Amino acid sequence: MNKIQNDLVELKTKLKLYVDKGRQIGFSDIKPQPLIVKKPDANKIKPIKKVKRCNSRFLAVDCSTRTLKRAHNWGIYLMRVAYASVENRKVTWGYDESIVSPVGDRRYRSNFLMDRRLQLESELALRLLHEEPTGGPESGVETLRGLDAGDYILLDGASFFGGKRGFHTSLYEEALRKKVNLFAVSKQSPMLCDEKGRDFMASTSILASYPLWVYHPVKEANMEEHLYGDVSLVKLCEDSKHVFRCDIMKSATSSDVSELLSPLTSLSEDPRCLGYPVTLWLAHDFSGASNSKILQYYDLIEKTLSDEGILEPLRMEELSCSFADKIHGLTNPFEGGEGFDRI
Repeated sequence: MNKIQNDLVELKTKLKLYVDKGRQIGFSDIKPQPLIVKKPDANKIKPIKKVKRCNSRFLAVDCSTRTLKRAHNWGIYLMRVAYASVENRKVTWGYDESIVSPVGDRRYRSNFLMDRRLQLESELALRLLHEEPTGGPESGVETLRGLDAGDYILLDGASFFGGKRGFHTSLYEEALRKKVNLFAVSKQSPMLCDEKGRDFMASTSILASYPLWVYHPVKEANMEEHLYGDVSLVKLCEDSKHVFRCDIMKSATSSDVSELLSPLTSLSEDPRCLGYPVTLWLAHDFSGASNSKILQYYDLIEKTLSDEGILEPLRMEELSCSFADKIHGLTNPFEGGEGFDRI
């Protein structure tokens, strides 16, 4: 107990120092994207008008990855990319599934899966822009009409297009041509820091006095850096404390940003994801494969490897890296859900 008390004293001291003075930002910050360090400016916070109902169509895409089998030098994964379309409270959805098997260490496989995820999401959004049907519930989903001017596409993540770890630039160009509003909404954004190295979204929220608001821009779009949208913050529901990063594509910022974002408030009062656009939540939920589907694919993979005569040596490699899962009560890697530690 004395050890725990000492730990708590150290914890209190460290975090009090962080709250008061922030942290040092330097070479030890390893991020998949460069840090954006800004001092919050209250003058950039503008109110958003609440909208009860909107006639625009909102389309979101998301992709999940579940580990079916893995070892130190290879992995087999189920990738399921899904879309959700909301129009006048009518929901339409569908998905595509694929199995990928990259060979390489864990970091290589993580990068491979990120690239593949962005590829699948970009391709699905492009297909839906052109009314092309995709697989869905019982493979009987209706064909969707193409998106029109004033409709919305919501992507999960930041607005990086092209280059490494980016959505396809063709998606941006097609949305621009069809005058469809393209937003990228991040569930979290650890690379946004205030001038003291603290969480920028939290620091900005303290300054906001409106029930619904937008902070625009944190950083303007810069296509040379593959950043195609103005980095902004939005609070879309009065009853929620959650604030989200929302990158607004440059093609849309010629309009009044607050007016452009107002329709999203009509999607952000679902109790399952209060404050977050429900279209994105639905796409995320639909991208999750059922346990029975995962087991079906697992058995199919085992049979394929067995027929090829390579199941046993690969199974020995699985055992070589799976003991940590075993002592945490996990028999198979897909039982733990998604996560870098299970790639």
